Amino acid sequence: MSQTTTYAGSAGAAKSEVETSTIRAISWRLIPFLVLAYFFSYLDRVNLGFAALTMNAELKFTPLIFSWGAGIFFIGYFIFEVPSNLALEKFGASRWIARIMVTWGIISALMAMVSGVTSFYILRFLLGVAEAGFFPGIILYLTYWYPAEYRARFLAAFAIAVPVSTVIGAPVSGLLLGLDGAMGLKGWQWLFIIEGIPSVLLGIVTWFYLTDRPEKADWLSAEQKAWLKAKLDSEIAIKQAVKHPSLGQALSSPKVIALSLIYFGFVGALYGMQFWLPQIVKAFGLTNAQTGFVTAIPYLFGTIAMILWARHSDATRERVMHVGAPLLLTAVALAVSSYLTDPTMTMVVLTVAAIGVFCCFGVFWTLPTAWLSGTAAAGAIALINSIGNLAGFGGPYLIGWVKEATGQTSMGLLVLAVLPLIAGILVFVGGHDSEHEFAERGR
Repeated sequence: MSQTTTYAGSAGAAKSEVETSTIRAISWRLIPFLVLAYFFSYLDRVNLGFAALTMNAELKFTPLIFSWGAGIFFIGYFIFEVPSNLALEKFGASRWIARIMVTWGIISALMAMVSGVTSFYILRFLLGVAEAGFFPGIILYLTYWYPAEYRARFLAAFAIAVPVSTVIGAPVSGLLLGLDGAMGLKGWQWLFIIEGIPSVLLGIVTWFYLTDRPEKADWLSAEQKAWLKAKLDSEIAIKQAVKHPSLGQALSSPKVIALSLIYFGFVGALYGMQFWLPQIVKAFGLTNAQTGFVTAIPYLFGTIAMILWARHSDATRERVMHVGAPLLLTAVALAVSSYLTDPTMTMVVLTVAAIGVFCCFGVFWTLPTAWLSGTAAAGAIALINSIGNLAGFGGPYLIGWVKEATGQTSMGLLVLAVLPLIAGILVFVGGHDSEHEFAERGR
């Protein structure tokens, strides 16, 4: 009996040590690389906001033309999102993510060739087609590696690339506009070329660096692989015991549709701010370089808040308030900002809006991954992301339409506030079964 007790105690201690070392090894291997990849993905998607500071005037683009160009990216993204994520499930992350990165980097650099409205629309649409599947693919990919109680913090760690891409990318983009005239190219052309090339190079590295599944990870020990497999298999078994939806059932699930609408409200606020904030800040009377640094401020605070909020969500094992409350905060901040004229107060309130947006980012994706797995998860995550990203068209277009009608960007922010408001309400109405998400812990 004493021998049995000793063995059980040793096993318990070993398990704790294996768990810690496994999560640490996975995180150091994957997260920094994926953050870097997403950094360039997001930068190549939204650097249009800075290019617009000089490109719009040179090419005579009206606010509506710019809005259509910013938004049409998400039409191509929407059409190819689900097929792309299913392809990742079939061909593996290393090959498919590499393909996505190389093609989007090339097309992003080709944005320097824009000469009018038609080429502007075509290249932005193709950029969306090329990038379709990257973000939901990585969300799916991380579920192959992280048990439920770790997901919010590491999804947030991955998603940190979004605000960081602006914290770093905004000042860099503002400075790149200063290359105007170098080698006969405009500053905005250099911006697209210089920020597109790293994606191509990183995509090539991805083919060799990413490991598709834990069982193929020669950088994990046999003991670490065994622990991770047992842990993840246990979670999947619990999900399937409760309900094992097929791909078709997952795509038509009311819960998936509701999550898509929530994400729609979030994305609308995110991209409405992302594409128009540089122009709002520039209107304060700043130079292009100054605009870059000031634009970075809300995203710096958003970065810090996102990590702390996700860790709090994991620690408390609570999801609904951690997603819904930040959305409502964003709605209020956007509405208030529309009535302000003082530059300092405007930036303070928009910083609060950015904090709200990014606080719900990492935690949101724990909602669908808590009850879906396999092909159903691949399709559903892609559907949620694709429907949500249609707001990437609607948000910027909404502000552009209001600006052209009223001459004021601020009124567009007031209208935009409706999207996160509705999304936040839907989160609280829909709820979430946190006990089921963490059921493998024996609670």
